[in-house]
Amino acid sequence: MTMTPTSRTVVLDPDRNVPGVRRPGFPDTLRAEWIKFWTVRSTFWSTAMLFVLGAGLTTLVCGLAAKDIASGAAGDPPGAFVTWGMMIAQVTAIVLGTMAVTSEYGTGMIRATLAAVPGRGEVLAAKAVVVSATLFVVGTVTAFAGYFGGNWFLTRQGIGLSLTDDGVLRSLFGSGLYLAGLGLFAAALGVLVRHTAAVLSAVLALVFVMGQMAWLLPGTWGEWIAKVMPGNAGSGIAMAASFNPQLLSPWTGFAVFAGEVALLMTVALVVFRRRDA
Repeated sequence: MTMTPTSRTVVLDPDRNVPGVRRPGFPDTLRAEWIKFWTVRSTFWSTAMLFVLGAGLTTLVCGLAAKDIASGAAGDPPGAFVTWGMMIAQVTAIVLGTMAVTSEYGTGMIRATLAAVPGRGEVLAAKAVVVSATLFVVGTVTAFAGYFGGNWFLTRQGIGLSLTDDGVLRSLFGSGLYLAGLGLFAAALGVLVRHTAAVLSAVLALVFVMGQMAWLLPGTWGEWIAKVMPGNAGSGIAMAASFNPQLLSPWTGFAVFAGEVALLMTVALVVFRRRDA
């Protein structure tokens, strides 16, 4: 090619003026999961229902039953009622944990997530942090709100509980811990099953139905199976005084429950790494 004296050969550099691309770190993945979690409408409504059910039902039950509790007609001590609503609020924790995973499979967004962050363990860890942190904070705040609301009625009957009374603070913070564990349990099963309705049915049946039916099993072995069922083992930490004296002690039961959650999360991680999105 003939070139004029003033012309020159231009070599194009494909990397020129192109910003460097870095692999997203865990803080970036965590931020992305937080945004995805809180931009879904179901998250707001589920957390709102958690508060309404947990604090509202505790206050309502204490208000209606305060006289019977004071007279002994209720058959249980006041400590069994100050977190009563959390037994129902755990349904919303299961919903939140499930939707944090299965909603992405339902919409196909999981493919975009894994394309942006190939490290599947990192993705699952970020989801676990977001779900557990949210449920711990919301669950604890809800438990405190229910305690203050319900304890007002108990105090009027002369049976109010102080925060320093045995088991009260433990049950309030324990409510947050238990809901966080339930959310992780549901999320792990969501990774394995990948279908919202199926996961919700399985976890709700395990916690509310099978956990109670297990007490009907005969003999000592049947009693121990009932004690280590996830709902029975974990829920004791969320009650200042248990309705069921056969349950494991609060911290022992929660340790068993935490082990079950950790085992299921480990299985979910192994499957998540090996299976196509």
